[in-house]
Amino acid sequence: MPDKDRLVIWPIYFDAQRSRKDGRMVPIEDAVSDPNLDMIITAALKSGFKPEIERDKKHPKTWHLDERSGRILLAKKGGKSEALKRIAASLKMKYRKKGR
Repeated sequence: MPDKDRLVIWPIYFDAQRSRKDGRMVPIEDAVSDPNLDMIITAALKSGFKPEIERDKKHPKTWHLDERSGRILLAKKGGKSEALKRIAASLKMKYRKKGR
């Protein structure tokens, strides 16, 4: 379990194909198609964060699948929703949404 002074960010939070119930945490208009860990890392860096990368982790909603999406950890400097907005804005600028 990560420290309480870090935010956990999963690629699923930005996936336009997922519903909020299935793990998406940003509005659909801010989501992108098939985000992967490398996309999230790049967007986090462009947003001014210094992510700690954990490639071998599985999101709790997909633990039973044979996919390791990975996650990043960010120093907690403000709220998680603000960090998600900043990363989503960087993602949108680089990767256009291909569908819903």
